[in-house]
Amino acid sequence: MSDTPQPHFKAGDRVAVRIAAPPGHVRTPAYIRGKRGVIERLCGSFANPEELAYGRDGLPRQPLYRVRFRQCEVWPDYHGGAADSIEVEIYQHWLEAVREEK
Repeated sequence: MSDTPQPHFKAGDRVAVRIAAPPGHVRTPAYIRGKRGVIERLCGSFANPEELAYGRDGLPRQPLYRVRFRQCEVWPDYHGGAADSIEVEIYQHWLEAVREEK
């Protein structure tokens, strides 16, 4: 029996990165917190690097996703193409589902 959380998201799901500034070793870049993106793919499940940094075992393993963000939404002064994107690998515990607006 595994304590690894099941993946909550699949390719194409819209997500938002949690807005948080916890103390200590954090692997989610500050510039991407609070931004919305789309799951590009599940990379697998890995030991939590935020726990490993303190010499702990990193368990339970956490699902890791590659998330695509439009650069113009990440950096308001971005002058490149509107379709330009950046992909960031983010662990599941930092992601929240975004409901489609109707």
